[in-house]
Amino acid sequence: MKTYLLSLDQGTTSSRAVLFDTQGQHVFSAQYEYPQIFPQAGWVEHDPYEILNTQLRAARDCMDWLREHAPDADVAAVGVTNQRETTIVWDKTTGKPVYNAIVWQCRRTAEECRVLEKQGVVPLLREKTGLLLDPYFSATKLRWILEHVPDARARAECGELLFGTVDTWLIWHLTGGKVHATDYTNASRTMLYNIHTLQWDPEILDLLEIPAQMLPEVRDSSGDFGMTSRSILGASVPILGCAGDQQAALFGQCCLARGDVKNTYGTGGFLLMNTGDTCIGSTHGLLSTIGWGIGGKITYALEGSVFVSGAVIKWLRDELGIIQTAAETAALAQSVPDNAGVYFVPAFVGLGTPYWDSEARGLLCGLTRGSGRAHIVRAALEAIAYQTADVIRAMEQDTAALGSIRVDGGASANDFLMQFQADILGRELLRPAQTESTAQGAAYLAGLAAGIWSSTEELLRMAKHDRVFRPAMEETQRQALLHGWEDAVRRTMTR
Repeated sequence: MKTYLLSLDQGTTSSRAVLFDTQGQHVFSAQYEYPQIFPQAGWVEHDPYEILNTQLRAARDCMDWLREHAPDADVAAVGVTNQRETTIVWDKTTGKPVYNAIVWQCRRTAEECRVLEKQGVVPLLREKTGLLLDPYFSATKLRWILEHVPDARARAECGELLFGTVDTWLIWHLTGGKVHATDYTNASRTMLYNIHTLQWDPEILDLLEIPAQMLPEVRDSSGDFGMTSRSILGASVPILGCAGDQQAALFGQCCLARGDVKNTYGTGGFLLMNTGDTCIGSTHGLLSTIGWGIGGKITYALEGSVFVSGAVIKWLRDELGIIQTAAETAALAQSVPDNAGVYFVPAFVGLGTPYWDSEARGLLCGLTRGSGRAHIVRAALEAIAYQTADVIRAMEQDTAALGSIRVDGGASANDFLMQFQADILGRELLRPAQTESTAQGAAYLAGLAAGIWSSTEELLRMAKHDRVFRPAMEETQRQALLHGWEDAVRRTMTR
């Protein structure tokens, strides 16, 4: 009997389900996009039922494929990975959300963050959570729901409402409402969790007036999250892995040693470095976070966040209408010798690391009469690499332990972008043979708990690389391009 692992990869623009075999190889996957909701400028929401239904549809496609192609197969476990910080509140009895999911990209609480900053709470939040005060995180989103949805606060205080990030929302439904839990990684992104004491922090909860009874139980990233309801997937399968998408990618890339770095080019761009059992505080705009927790042992990470990375390609397609597919961007970019002085700063929802300017907005500059479609596409791709370079520079300033850089996510398949990234960094990039590291990380966490693999050393032995990108750009050209980018960023900033 063959054994498989089912990974549920719930992302910002689509829900995927992926089947992996016991060699960590991708066997089958299904994916469904769902609508983005923009009620006001800077506001981003999702329908929680769209999140749930597209994820279940993808999961059922995988189960149907197994029944057809491997009827005797066994699904040993489910792993869940998810867009982080996105905030959902629902009725404890009915499971009905009281409001749309407020997405990690949403900036509606920027003014509230400014008020809190004036109260002098930034050092307290930074020390306890490892995070900067920003609308990005779940805490102020949750507070907004409690203050703006009729009766929400009263119902929460009476124990009628539950809070969760997307993993918690999915697990609650997958288990038929029996498990209200999250893992260390997702908890660490809420700005409510003390990453040193490993508890929901009472002082922060009091400060933000968040009822503790709303919060999920925090569990190991590789461990028991209950059984799926038979009516949901057609089988009762243990959920044994859970991690936020970026930490799952760090684990899936086998960045298991201190100093190992991965960069994921997804809707946003996220660079994490394994810092082992030491929580390193940043002085250059990086976040201290939990990489994963296994067997009660915590592995920490430093993280840089780029709010708009691969999403800029989707913007070129859907809003600007100058491309039809993401695949054509590489050829378009290479059809011109350089960017001709055109720079694009995709600060649609502000700037993340190292700037943390929530009011900055997108800018296309350096246009001349000779600027064309190819220059704009090239500038958009280059912007993804420049933003990553900003994060790498901050990481180099915070620690001398930076090791090899491994890349994954959809845009990592773009050879032009990866070569430009290596050039602008002046560093090698390793691209794995399998770039869906997020889903793989969730499968690895679940497989360890299921006993499929006995140790992380087994995972390391399975890791394979597809290509190494080596820098080939002259230093004078690299510095000139970086200077142009820095000038463009300054033009977007409000502080």
